[in-house]
Amino acid sequence: MTEANSIHLEQYLKVCGIIGSGGQAKILIQSGQVKVNGIIETRRKKQLKQGDAVELLGEKWVVESQM
Repeated sequence: MTEANSIHLEQYLKVCGIIGSGGQAKILIQSGQVKVNGIIETRRKKQLKQGDAVELLGEKWVVESQM
């Protein structure tokens, strides 16, 4: 995955069906409930790349090369 086809954390949560809306993503991210690679991430626009691990509510997803 190159810089051109990276994805924002907020978009990733929506596209993958992890959450239902952008508003819900905003609340979960900004309240510190989302981790990227084991670190709490509060930036909605955090750029994710292939291999990044996203954790939310005890579940984990790994970003794949084709979104």
